[in-house]
Amino acid sequence: MIKSIHPVAGIIGFLTIFVFWTSTLYSELFATHATVAAVKSMIVSGLIILVPAMVIVGASGMSLGRRRKDAPALVKKKRMPIIAMNGLLILVPAAIFLNAKASAGSFDISFYAVQVVELLAGATNLTLMGSSIRDGRAMTARRRRAGK
Repeated sequence: MIKSIHPVAGIIGFLTIFVFWTSTLYSELFATHATVAAVKSMIVSGLIILVPAMVIVGASGMSLGRRRKDAPALVKKKRMPIIAMNGLLILVPAAIFLNAKASAGSFDISFYAVQVVELLAGATNLTLMGSSIRDGRAMTARRRRAGK
């Protein structure tokens, strides 16, 4: 069961961050402040999907890999705390801060400074998560080949 849940939760988390990131970038570059505020509000609402998905992928990954000592598994284990801390310490607080600022119509220097940090942190998590997805698929493929 965990072997099925883990990749699904990972893809949900990755795609959710991807949608948040691309929506933010598009709205900031091409839309009005009202659209930016709507996007920021939807991102905060979307945390109800993202946070559980990330908890599930982290917990299931630790369970699946707890006894593994091979290099790909160790690399994945090293990435997850970075992804989690980036999300908990930067992305979630930034989303809440940016939503509050945008809702108040306060598009000042602090808004844009935090926006840049959020975009960089989001790109970092997308890169790290994408690498973990790639490595997980490769590990699964190797295991299937070895089993045949």
